[in-house]
Amino acid sequence: MLNTITKTISLLTGCCLLCIAAWAHNGSIAYAYPLGIIAIDGNLSDWLGDARKYPIAMDLSPTKPKNEADFSGFFQLGYRLDNHSLYLAFTITDDDFIEDTSENVRWNTQDGLEISLDARHLLSGSGVASFMYSKKLRNINNAFYDPFAGTANWSIVEVAMVRKGNTRIYEWRIQLGNELVAGKTIGFDFHVFDRDGDGSFSYSAWGKGGEKYMNPNSLGDVLILPTTAQLGTLSGKLMWDKPVAVKLPEQVCLIANQNLWVAAALDSLGNYSAAVPVGKYEISLHDTYYQTDDKVYGTMQQKPVTVKVKAAQNVVAGDLIIPSTPVPDLIPDKGILFDFTPAKASQVDNFIETYSKYYGIPGVSLALIKDGKLVYHKTYGVRNTMTGEKVDDNTLFEAASITKPVFALAVERLAERGVINLDKPLYEYLPYKDIEYDERYKLITARHVLTHRTGFPNWRWMNENSKLDLKFTPGTSFGYSGEGFEYLKMVVEKITGKPVEQVLKEEVIEPIGLYHTFFSKNDSLLRVVANGHYDKRPSKADPPEHPNMAASMHTEAIIFTRFMLYLLEQKGLSAGMYDTILSKHSEDTTYHPKYPTYMGMSLEIRETPYGKSFGHGGNNGDFKCKFEVYKDLKMGYAIFTNANTSDQLLNNLRKLLVEGKDKP
Repeated sequence: MLNTITKTISLLTGCCLLCIAAWAHNGSIAYAYPLGIIAIDGNLSDWLGDARKYPIAMDLSPTKPKNEADFSGFFQLGYRLDNHSLYLAFTITDDDFIEDTSENVRWNTQDGLEISLDARHLLSGSGVASFMYSKKLRNINNAFYDPFAGTANWSIVEVAMVRKGNTRIYEWRIQLGNELVAGKTIGFDFHVFDRDGDGSFSYSAWGKGGEKYMNPNSLGDVLILPTTAQLGTLSGKLMWDKPVAVKLPEQVCLIANQNLWVAAALDSLGNYSAAVPVGKYEISLHDTYYQTDDKVYGTMQQKPVTVKVKAAQNVVAGDLIIPSTPVPDLIPDKGILFDFTPAKASQVDNFIETYSKYYGIPGVSLALIKDGKLVYHKTYGVRNTMTGEKVDDNTLFEAASITKPVFALAVERLAERGVINLDKPLYEYLPYKDIEYDERYKLITARHVLTHRTGFPNWRWMNENSKLDLKFTPGTSFGYSGEGFEYLKMVVEKITGKPVEQVLKEEVIEPIGLYHTFFSKNDSLLRVVANGHYDKRPSKADPPEHPNMAASMHTEAIIFTRFMLYLLEQKGLSAGMYDTILSKHSEDTTYHPKYPTYMGMSLEIRETPYGKSFGHGGNNGDFKCKFEVYKDLKMGYAIFTNANTSDQLLNNLRKLLVEGKDKP
């Protein structure tokens, strides 16, 4: 797929359970007991001498510490019910302490500590509040939908850091309010950051998993226990129903009730063992499907595995057995769109709904065309997994890079009227100060932009220095670039004297009837826009303030088929221009598709056994989408999803509809 834009993430967290999947934290477990009076001063003499010490280095960054003197440590924890507070103490050994006091201080420019908490710890899904602490940096990330995490701020935190030689102490008190209850579990983890004078940067965490600041699955479990709590050991084994060389899941859930549950880590043979309070537990994977090595396996048990844990005893649960046969891919030998009838609609619905379950896709908007007309459309699932709002025909999705061919059509119409010359250097219309230090930019034309040959990176913020530069001399190679479309947008606005959205309205929206399509934030869009999702956690619906011609269009499948049919019928442009649009201009040689694939003018062209197809994909991270039209067959599809996990659905939809199962 040619689109590679990735949305910048500041905070996105959480999800609902059992409609899609349950959370299972990262397998690390700690035990918090009541403490006496603790002063947050970096002096740990008021902590209990027998407070258990947990190593900070259970999960290390790719850059490893040289030795324990370079970077090592442990943490301790406990709680007080009288002030509803969790207490944390970190003892860090570091022979090269770096403190960034500049105005450009960032999380990775110094030593620091980030605490991540899922205070509600719901089986039904909850969110993370994350606190980044250093001398000059006090950041917080909130899961906007979570009642605790969404409102958490530094007023509930008290923290002190004291250095003694090569040792530093971090002492924290975090008020959890009514979420701190004896006999409950909370989610907790952290990253300790180590910046050294030689420029190296490493970090460590208590448990596995990245993006702890936003992902509750990457946190460990802390049991809030009364002093009198009695523990027993619960152990068991997860296994395939027959020997297969497939990696097992990494943890199982041990569930006493909605408030008390933990994820126990599995070893390489599928064994687990955890100390838990006495009581009855259900052992489960809870996720209905498990994906590994591009295969999906069902995990639901015909009969729940339960066991009663007794004090000071090791209780062995019955084996948890999951089927080793992957779930069916539902792809027929021949595409069903050839002989599509209303009676076959159920086959399409079953495919979309089943793949949505396989891959945790909350919502879908789908439309199909056959014989040059719309023959089927339907919406599936929810706009937001936390609220459960349904997707309907009015729900709009981020179209991501599908914005590009829509903007390209406007530029091509302007070119045919002589408003813009596709081969005239853009700097002659509008110099670009961000790249004027490199004279080669004066070679860039509109045609280079529309065929991804500008030399620009996709986005400058993907570069380490966030500086706009040229990767190659314009016109000499292929390089997918959203930056090029933004430059061309500025040129179009300059030469037309109109905002780009006005240009789009005149050249595309009104001629095609592409109504209910927006390119920037407005009240109408906010009422109907879906939330994107990262691994089933909803992100905040926050459309851009300004139109971005590489990525900001919002639309849905039914209305978008008008654009597809407009191109199929070759309206609005000359036959010569359409020949140019559908001709080969550049090629991404970094991947090897099944059929010849190349870039036309802002369209991906494929030469298939079913004739030439044109289309484009979109990927803004938490939204993924695709459209494709088989020119000779006069059939195609448009699909929009609000998930980052949609790749298999998008890749296999063309097989279901047109190309059928891959032949050996």
